[in-house]
Amino acid sequence: MNDLSGSFTSGRRVALFIRALKGNGAERSTLNLARALAERGIPVDLLLVEATGELLQEVPDTVELIVLKRSSTAGAFLSLLRRPPDLLALLSLVLVPHSPKPLRAIPGLVTYLRAARPVALLSALDYANIASVVAADIASTSARVVISQRNHFSSHMALGNAWRARFARQVFRWFYSRADRVVAVSQSVADDIATSCNLPREQVVTIYNAVSGPVLDEKAAEPLDHPWFAPGTPPVILAAGKMKPQKDFPTLLRAFAALRKERAARLMILGEGPDREALEALARELGVAEDVAFPGFVVNPFPYMAHAGLFVLSSTFEGLPGVLIQALACGCPVVSTDCPGGSAEILENGRYGPLTPVGDPQALAKAMKAMLDAPPDRKVLKERGDFFSPERAVDGYLDILLGTRMPRAQALKGR
Repeated sequence: MNDLSGSFTSGRRVALFIRALKGNGAERSTLNLARALAERGIPVDLLLVEATGELLQEVPDTVELIVLKRSSTAGAFLSLLRRPPDLLALLSLVLVPHSPKPLRAIPGLVTYLRAARPVALLSALDYANIASVVAADIASTSARVVISQRNHFSSHMALGNAWRARFARQVFRWFYSRADRVVAVSQSVADDIATSCNLPREQVVTIYNAVSGPVLDEKAAEPLDHPWFAPGTPPVILAAGKMKPQKDFPTLLRAFAALRKERAARLMILGEGPDREALEALARELGVAEDVAFPGFVVNPFPYMAHAGLFVLSSTFEGLPGVLIQALACGCPVVSTDCPGGSAEILENGRYGPLTPVGDPQALAKAMKAMLDAPPDRKVLKERGDFFSPERAVDGYLDILLGTRMPRAQALKGR
């Protein structure tokens, strides 16, 4: 881990910036991308605001991990006294959405950019994106600033009140318009962020996340010791994600209750979140609690996917749902809501799994039963999941970050 006191490797150094390494989709795909860039011979710095998260131990030795010095919120704002428009926008922004911690890393990010002089800076998630734009301006760096939009922006904003949505659009437009490129993780997200923030469409490009690959395959092959997956037991329907309204697990529970009236099955939801107690209560209310399990966060969910009878995504919106790709890459049949985001793109409008209306438990139950009764070829599903590979993602990012591609074999040969 580097604290900026040492020297930096010269050449085409690339920096990836994200708050922490929690076990969520954005963090996992950022780590996958960092690993894949390093395999191409690109010096990579992974910049964090906090050295925390379940994925922290998975950072490879080929990637330089740097924890930025974090000031107080007041200290970060003081660094913007010579930039009144940015200061006013940030002061008002922290009163709207949550968690401005990456903004407190602006001074540390400025110090890093001036010391390391990377050729490109790529950030992920809203506040890190804003911090990157502001820090690059203050540092007067020549680095190419690329920000990535990981969620369906207008749907995310709509979770709050209409005033918040209108206000946030103005603030994000102010900052996002100054990035060299905005990378969206799906075509749906790209169209939405360009429209919502009034960005030139040519400024926004789509690059699918780095999700599948050898690391996932190795983890999926690990043994799974759980009685629900023993031979002769009812099929397990699997879901995974943070237990919050966006994931709409109540609709999944109601669909499962309807399914259980027609056939034997079990439901397992991996993850934690603020809605857990309400979901457990709903399972009891529906009379299916004995066949529903909430194991909590699981570091390696891939053996569960490899052994499940079905994976279900019940979200109200997404960006590019990595869990859906991961399930496919594990050969698991899938069902998804046709929510705003990348689900329809992943499943090619139903070719690789049915899409059901958002919030419709009866339609979801019907699709779940159909997939359990006549599951598709797992080899075909895995091939689709493998399309979303780190190699394919890194090709796109090399074009955006460096303006070139380096064939993997050539890169490894030259190291």
